[in-house]
Amino acid sequence: MALNYRPAGRCRLAVRRYALTAAVPLLFAGALGAQHLNPIVEKLSQGKVVIGVGSGDYSIDNAHALARADIDFVRLEMEHGPLDIDKIYVFLNEMVDRAGILKKGTGQIPVAPIARFPPYGRESSLGVTKQGLDAGLMGVAFNGVDNKEQALMAVRGMRYPQRRGTALIEPLGLRGYAPANAPWFWGLNSEDYVKHADLWPLNPAGDLISIIMIETTEGLKNVDEIASVPGVGVIWPGAGADLSYSMGVPQNSPEVEEAFQKILKACLAHNVACGINPQPQDIPKRIKEGWRYLEIGNAGGGLSAGTAGALKIARDAMK
Repeated sequence: MALNYRPAGRCRLAVRRYALTAAVPLLFAGALGAQHLNPIVEKLSQGKVVIGVGSGDYSIDNAHALARADIDFVRLEMEHGPLDIDKIYVFLNEMVDRAGILKKGTGQIPVAPIARFPPYGRESSLGVTKQGLDAGLMGVAFNGVDNKEQALMAVRGMRYPQRRGTALIEPLGLRGYAPANAPWFWGLNSEDYVKHADLWPLNPAGDLISIIMIETTEGLKNVDEIASVPGVGVIWPGAGADLSYSMGVPQNSPEVEEAFQKILKACLAHNVACGINPQPQDIPKRIKEGWRYLEIGNAGGGLSAGTAGALKIARDAMK
């Protein structure tokens, strides 16, 4: 896979100049009363279900359409496509929807951007995680996490080292300080951004979310220990395709469903939100079972008719 990874190049400088001239500064959310800036965290902290889509379309039109869609998050797909942080900068700045933020009345960003990157849990993802968060991401999905140690490293990579005397020193943060575009996208100054840029639910005031993917038989075997790691916000087997390959069975086999239920049981035992990619007809059942992070389809140029239909099913099931 060819990588297009230019974190400090002239293209990024152009993007930042564009953001500073074309985007509209946001009002401070704290002044408007939002408990959390991240809508994923806001809803999960209240025991609610969050609904979102995946997307590999980084166009301006798609950013505008998804910023105003009735979803809680968009997961930007960079695991199976070119890794280009500049695209995240552009996409996030195009998601700044002043009208939508003012209409919401809390200063909260209506749709949280998260991303999935190429490194597996067994590989180092610290560098790309830092770059994505500095662009303004509110969460990162870590694919192929196999054990507790890998989950812990994912958590540490998303945290800044904490100040001396802070109650939540552990797990020790490894993220280097240079938030770049993130305060702009979040509508904060750098100091206030750092206060929000910690992991929920480890830090009840945090607004970053770590999403740990279980995609191998080893990860499935260790899921209970993985769910126990402080700072893990969501455990997500995705659609189960990689997990089924690791298990050596078809994706629609009973063994995969048994694996899903084992993952859900671990999530419920450790009070961690559990995620799934449900078929539209299964959405009401999955919500009743206790799945709280639903990725209901893919988006390009906005929501397709099929994804919009799945979204309606999910919203109706939550009434």
